[in-house]
Amino acid sequence: MSGTESGSPAGLSETEARARLADDGYNELPRPDRRSPMRIVLEVLREPMLALLLGGGLVYLAIGDLREAIILLTFGAMSIVITVVQETRTERVLEALRDLTSPRALVIRDGARRRIPGREVVHGDLVVLGEGDRIPADARLVDARDLQIDESLLTGESVPVRKQVADKAASVDHRPGGEDQPFVYSGSMVVRGEGLARVGATGPRSEIGKIGLSLRGLQAEPPRLQQQTARLVRLCFLGGAVISLAAVALYGTLRGDWLQALLAGIAIGMSMLPEEFSVVLTVFMAMGAWRISQARVLTRRAAAIEVLGSATVLCTDKTGTLTQNQMSVAELRLLNGASMRPATAGQDHAGPEFVELARCGALASSPEPFDPMEKALHAFARDALRESDALGGPRTLVRTYGLRPELLAMSQVWRTPGGADLVICAKGAPEAIARLCRLSDADQGAVRDAVGAMARDGLRVLGVAAAAGNDTQLPSSQTDFAYRFVGLVGLADPLRPEVPEAVRECRAAGIRVVMITGDYPATAVAIANQAGLDARDVVTGDQLQLADDPELADRVRHANVFARVLPEQKLRIVQAMKRNGEIVAMTGDGVNDAPSLKAAHIGIAMGGRGTDVAREASAIVLLDDDFGSIVAAIRLGRRIYDNLRKAMAFIFAVHVPIAGLALLPLVFGLPLIFSPVHIAFLELIIDPVCALVFEAERDEHDAMTRPPRRADSELFSWPLIGWSVLQGALAFTATAAIFVGALRSGLASDEARALAFVSLVVCILALVLVNRSFSASLVSAFFRPNPALAWIFVAVALVLATALLWPPASSLFRFGPLHVDDLMITLGAGLLVLTVLELLKPLWGQRLRF
Repeated sequence: MSGTESGSPAGLSETEARARLADDGYNELPRPDRRSPMRIVLEVLREPMLALLLGGGLVYLAIGDLREAIILLTFGAMSIVITVVQETRTERVLEALRDLTSPRALVIRDGARRRIPGREVVHGDLVVLGEGDRIPADARLVDARDLQIDESLLTGESVPVRKQVADKAASVDHRPGGEDQPFVYSGSMVVRGEGLARVGATGPRSEIGKIGLSLRGLQAEPPRLQQQTARLVRLCFLGGAVISLAAVALYGTLRGDWLQALLAGIAIGMSMLPEEFSVVLTVFMAMGAWRISQARVLTRRAAAIEVLGSATVLCTDKTGTLTQNQMSVAELRLLNGASMRPATAGQDHAGPEFVELARCGALASSPEPFDPMEKALHAFARDALRESDALGGPRTLVRTYGLRPELLAMSQVWRTPGGADLVICAKGAPEAIARLCRLSDADQGAVRDAVGAMARDGLRVLGVAAAAGNDTQLPSSQTDFAYRFVGLVGLADPLRPEVPEAVRECRAAGIRVVMITGDYPATAVAIANQAGLDARDVVTGDQLQLADDPELADRVRHANVFARVLPEQKLRIVQAMKRNGEIVAMTGDGVNDAPSLKAAHIGIAMGGRGTDVAREASAIVLLDDDFGSIVAAIRLGRRIYDNLRKAMAFIFAVHVPIAGLALLPLVFGLPLIFSPVHIAFLELIIDPVCALVFEAERDEHDAMTRPPRRADSELFSWPLIGWSVLQGALAFTATAAIFVGALRSGLASDEARALAFVSLVVCILALVLVNRSFSASLVSAFFRPNPALAWIFVAVALVLATALLWPPASSLFRFGPLHVDDLMITLGAGLLVLTVLELLKPLWGQRLRF
């Protein structure tokens, strides 16, 4: 009979362990599916603009024009390379989970202890647990001595939980969290004591494995701007395709040159396809990521910055996000009702009774603590009271009486230096310490009242007692000492100092802040009140369990605090908010936060204390765990959207004269103005470069005082489209008039083409100035601070001069020479367009405000 079946401490045999490993697989999560580079290339080739570039290049190859073919094919190859590099930066969420769930493990096999890789642990293994160990698999305790486990990665609880052995009648439907449970879970940490546990679930069958599987099934929220721009590009492509086919048929029929007809059709299609939207969107997101990185915020998916600017709800974890995830002493209380809060009282106000309470609390803890509460007691005795000898001088630890299920208290016995006297200090649950001290009913009632008041403030309360003795013979139980009650110590995970101000700014911006935590309701309410949240309606995990989807959707509209929440319930909350039409941002740092981080529109991980899993599931990482950085990200997101809207209006306006000038020669039988090279030059170089001016624009004065834009708001409203068409029509009219006038005055077609092209570029620069603001005056269009404006205008002028004056470039573009008076005509056209549009702007301005 195997060790599993007989309950023998010999554990499994090596033979049986290998058989189970072969049957169940390794104790790890399956590797995520990856797209191959070839598959990504095939997806990229579906883009309409890329197809037109490649198609134009192939046509030029067919007619023997190698230079233009190379130019167009190079543009296409660059687009493919950039996209493949971006797309191959895939998520590594499951990889991070694999690292977390595969520590080394000490198991008993064939009666001997063996250290093996965590991935080789199997169902039925006996795992030896010790302080500092990472638990390799879900297991049930068969032996435990003063065992405490940090399960915060799975539950979000701020303090470790006690574990104890239970009989077989214990619940089979068990979950992480809660005191005195007989189950331990993969990925959690032993912070105190030791134990022996039999493995019940490994790999994807463990609790952390279930989180991994849920991550695998979740798709990150696609950026809405990309969806909107892709839809607009598709619509323009369909309209352009119809017009291009008609133009090819018209040109080929009337002029008989079908290859040139095909090139003219490609040029018209490119002129009507606003593919720069994707280029400009990428530039804006990349520059936004760089700007926000200056505030110690890492953007893993740049498009999430813009979405953050439209967030309506910010869901935040408590432990490690709103709080520091570092226990500290928050309050001391004596039996007579006196109290002291270290945050408001220094050493000069601390009486000898409080000094003794601090010292006894530290002496009742391990000399080299691993438990966060014991670390806090030591730190308080050593630093907060600022005593030169907080522990009363060097002592020798004689004996430790550990925590037991029947008495939730522990004692440390210390020998004083140079004598036989012993000092015994105890700490534990207040009711247990009260029993040790044999307090009267009245005193026990006073202790209960004090504990209740401290618990309502969200504090974890410990009782502290002391006794004296000698080392003639130590009793077998700590209950045999004559203790006196020293006092109560309240510990808390303190709020981050920047949180209240950040919450106020979020509320001013119309963003509701919601706390979702695995901690207890009293603690959650206390932290919520400190942070400035409305904590009148608290929803617990048990209530969520009973609520169906419609009821949950109604609860999440009003509740701002959710307590004792399980990981899958966090996910339900986020999904319910999304169904309500909210734009959800979710912050967190633990494994338990990963599914909701990935499901939210914007996942924000705390980078300093956060797990790899949380960081990899998120779109934004706060490198210094500064909650206030979220406000900076929101401000930047709103600025990006405002400026992106200006840039898109500009690009839409520019396409009107480009398309018009591509069609004009076909309709009126004039020489062609644009070939595909001209269109590619304008749309892939000039337009995106000019759009950088908008990226550098300052944020609007009301960026953080107006409410978030509606979830269904479109990037292009009808007033914005009308304004863009008006701008484009005016630029087309001016440029077309110059081109037709040049031809009628006897100018050669190459010179007229050059004059029209330069006029169009000058008009494009005028449109840049017009679109910098929807309300500013003509003077501010020139003098409103923007460091990128002058540099980009100079760069455009240099590129244009190269195209006109450098013979290889002018030959490629088929440009003839221009004179000074010709350039004055182009500048006059740009100034005319700028003046007329600035005069018309006040009539349109109110409808364009966002």
